[in-house]
Amino acid sequence: MSRPPPSDKGWLAHYRGLIGTWTRRSASRHDAEDAAHDVVTNMLRNGDAAVLDPKAYLYGASQNRLNGEIRRQARREVISLEGIAEAEHPAQADPESAIRAAQLADALKSALAELPLKCQQVFLWNKLEGYTQAEIAAKLGLTQSTVEKHMKRALTHIHDRLQDHAPH
Repeated sequence: MSRPPPSDKGWLAHYRGLIGTWTRRSASRHDAEDAAHDVVTNMLRNGDAAVLDPKAYLYGASQNRLNGEIRRQARREVISLEGIAEAEHPAQADPESAIRAAQLADALKSALAELPLKCQQVFLWNKLEGYTQAEIAAKLGLTQSTVEKHMKRALTHIHDRLQDHAPH
């Protein structure tokens, strides 16, 4: 028996409208697309047959995903260099500071490249993107314990590799 053709009431029929709605509500188009992609991927992975109202599910789940993104971004405190007290300023005035910074960046890239891809993703998403370990576990389909192990491995490896760059 052949499967009936997909209904125009399926999730795909609502995708463009969803992106437009979230973009108009001041979420960036990129965030809206990411949210919709994550929701659709999870829906397809888990089987969309259990979803009775694809439009309501897509809009609701995407809203939850976007709310999570807003909370994640709010956790990252952004301070301009001008807002930091001089004694706490990370920049050094000596002529070699730019060279040291470039060497440190190169060493960090090399250390990260030595790690397995999952360790790299966990480290970068947590430290640079601000995702919690629980959010990373959900995105990668891993347990939180596995994410914690990847993070510990990455931190230990980077710490060991960057010892030569520590201030004396």
